[in-house]
Amino acid sequence: MTDPVTTRASELDQLPDRDPQETAEWRESLDAVARAAGPQRANYLVRRTVEHARLSDLGVPPLLESEYVNTVPTAAEPDFPGDQAMESRITAWNRWNAAAMVTRGSRYGVGGHIATFASAAWLYEIGFQHFFRGKDDLAGGGASGDQLYIQGHASPGIYARAFLDGRLSEAQLDNFRQESGGNGIPSYPHPRRLPWMWEFPTVSMGLGPLSAIYQARFNRYLEHRGIKDTSTSHVWAFLGDGEMDEPESTAALALAGREGLDNLTFVINCNLQRLDGPVRANFKIVRELETQFRAAGWNVVKSLWGSAWDELFRLDTNGALLRRLREVPDAQFQTYATRDVAYIREHFFGAEPALAELAKLVGDDRIVECFHTSRGGHEPRKVYAAYRAALAHKGAPTVILAQTVKGWTLGPGFESRNANHQMKKLSGKEFRAMRDLLELPIPDSALDEDLVPYAHPGADSPEVRYLQERRAELGGPAPARKVHPVALPEPAERSFKSLEKGSGSQEIATTMAFVRLVKDLMRDKETGRRWVPIVPDEARTFGMEALFPSAGIYSPLGQTYDPVDRDQLMYYKEARDGQILNEGITEAGAMADFTAAATSYATHGEPMIPFYIFYSMFGWQRTADQFWALGDQLGRGFVVGATAGRTTLTGEGLQHADGHSPLIASTNPAALSYDPAFAYEIGVIVREGLRRMYGPDTGEDQNVFYYLTVYNEPKPQPAMPEGVEEGIVRGLYRFNEGEAQAETPKIQLLASGTAIHWVLEAQRLLAEQWGVSADVWSATSWGELRRDAMECDAALLRGEERTPYVTRALEGAPGPVLAVSDWMRQVPDQISQWVPQEYTSLGTDGFGLSDTRDNARRHFGVDAQSIAVAALAQLARRGEVKHETVRKAAQEYGLA
Repeated sequence: MTDPVTTRASELDQLPDRDPQETAEWRESLDAVARAAGPQRANYLVRRTVEHARLSDLGVPPLLESEYVNTVPTAAEPDFPGDQAMESRITAWNRWNAAAMVTRGSRYGVGGHIATFASAAWLYEIGFQHFFRGKDDLAGGGASGDQLYIQGHASPGIYARAFLDGRLSEAQLDNFRQESGGNGIPSYPHPRRLPWMWEFPTVSMGLGPLSAIYQARFNRYLEHRGIKDTSTSHVWAFLGDGEMDEPESTAALALAGREGLDNLTFVINCNLQRLDGPVRANFKIVRELETQFRAAGWNVVKSLWGSAWDELFRLDTNGALLRRLREVPDAQFQTYATRDVAYIREHFFGAEPALAELAKLVGDDRIVECFHTSRGGHEPRKVYAAYRAALAHKGAPTVILAQTVKGWTLGPGFESRNANHQMKKLSGKEFRAMRDLLELPIPDSALDEDLVPYAHPGADSPEVRYLQERRAELGGPAPARKVHPVALPEPAERSFKSLEKGSGSQEIATTMAFVRLVKDLMRDKETGRRWVPIVPDEARTFGMEALFPSAGIYSPLGQTYDPVDRDQLMYYKEARDGQILNEGITEAGAMADFTAAATSYATHGEPMIPFYIFYSMFGWQRTADQFWALGDQLGRGFVVGATAGRTTLTGEGLQHADGHSPLIASTNPAALSYDPAFAYEIGVIVREGLRRMYGPDTGEDQNVFYYLTVYNEPKPQPAMPEGVEEGIVRGLYRFNEGEAQAETPKIQLLASGTAIHWVLEAQRLLAEQWGVSADVWSATSWGELRRDAMECDAALLRGEERTPYVTRALEGAPGPVLAVSDWMRQVPDQISQWVPQEYTSLGTDGFGLSDTRDNARRHFGVDAQSIAVAALAQLARRGEVKHETVRKAAQEYGLA
């Protein structure tokens, strides 16, 4: 008979076999073991052999899945360095106050989450007591501490701990999710709402893990470039197993593995439940995650079982228990956590005779303990062992898969219940049971009131002293955000002079003007090294390849190969101290890079100046959620939407035609959006941005970021007129005034970005062919005009007299107003209610199309001829030109 093993095609068939006879003997030995001792014994020998080969550096790849047991065996657990009884009491106080805070808040209908922290309490406490480094030495330019990405739904427990150590008051806890009175605390980690405590917004699930990876990478970037020693900083990201379904959660796992980010640890709370039910009802999420992370090059540490399981594993001499644990789906295992011992004996141990025999050796109490509560994530020794193993591993990031029970210690009404994520309060009976379980000294009389009390052992209690002493040893309280202002000097004047002079007859696109400006600024002796150019694999599209050899592309390995274009002037240069972050085709990754750089002034006390340049269509539309998180995180820097507008990117079609990014940007309160028409406007805006974000604190909000849209359409760049700087920054100034006699019809033409060129041509047509005088205004920022006007409206409600800048600028300008841009009409229409004249607009509403620029503009009705006809029509409605003139113009221009 033919041996199927020898005839099955394999990639190993392509490798040389120096001794086929020896190979056959090895296979025969394995077959013999399987026949004599069973497949489990054969499996064990193979795994042991592979493990030995790996430890012997034989180059054997790791297996993607291991047994469903703890990575650190009980016998190998390190000694616990703290006072476990004391830490248990501290954790008990935190559990109580977290539950009390959310329950008390339910009086006002503000809600909150209890079950997540209940399952993860020890995962946090062990970190706070033994691992998380604080920031107390940041002021002296020392270490930056660790960066903690706290799972958003666990925030009540973090607040409870801050209450215990005196950083939050009882009044603040009572104003959980009630911030309008000025003494409240936000629902989740929001740095903008609680900037002394939270560093990273994490509750837009999926963004936390993505940001954590790029934060760890940016830490290395700062170190490799000699800006900050971040070698002692570690990034900890606390995540939920359900959160890992978000695409962003796993989007950058390969990057972390590829670059060996051993300064990063994911702690995934595997309580097997997401918001509505089981994470993997018919499968096992731990096995799935282990495979996924190992395949991406991560070290995997599992902390699945508590010490009560040790007896069961010791009795499992034939592997029956391990087989059963592998095959039981998560939803069924959750059911075991809520059922009595008879159900567990029948449905779990009754699956095969060997298991039934094993169960006879174990008492009912032990079985209930194992299946109801004994999880690796609930035992401090197990968690400590996992964290120690994570930090000891070098050369790769680590993920800790900690199994827990969602709602643990909250009672049978909460534990492992599908609905517990939405359960917002405990009853008096449940609080009594919780008090007894946690052994807290809270009298019955305190629980007789309608309002459950907060509990605190006292500011000078052993628990509080222990907690504070441990944090002092680790560098101060955590989580904590500290900003030590460091103003950057203004760049040299010469960097901006070339833009102010204009380009003469040379045609330059505003994209290129911006890149040239930044290239000059990166040469500045004082601040040049702080620029962080970020691009998602389109640097050549934006004319940035000249930066490659001079600035270098960051790579932790440097350049280990001979680049194919090494003999060219602008060759592809990677370097360990490279300045450019070229992330490949990942806008989400580039945006995470930007966020890390944009908040370095707080995270590390090192202000960096990131500029992230991208196809404007694929920025806000694709990653608006990250932009919102950036605003929450108080990020600073320049975001550049290149190849902007709906008609400038010829031939690319509707998928690339951006007509709406400034509108999306206007929804973000932290974004200052500009649509410059000329190179000198870019210079003024960048200079103002540097002053506002990185200069001395002048009392205005520094925690903003700038969005500039720039175009790929080459045009001659004019010199800067005198006295226009304020108008450029405020959002509007008169660029060109039309010549007219007293009786000549007049109109005001407002334009932004590349539309200024169509409007200037329309100005000429109106004057030469139709006797109409038009003033041309450059609207550098529709959004800032609107922001100012809304602030003036708010001032009026306070009894203050303030007139919007756009109203004052246009006051007295003769004729109606026609606004034009390469965006949908809603973009310029943002200012319509504050314009004193009759107002209308033209724009590029609808999908884009592949065509020439001229044809695309004619299609949308924003070319010079269409603008002229629209201007005439507006004047005809006022009776200042005849309607016949409008028809004649439309026919002459082929528009009728």
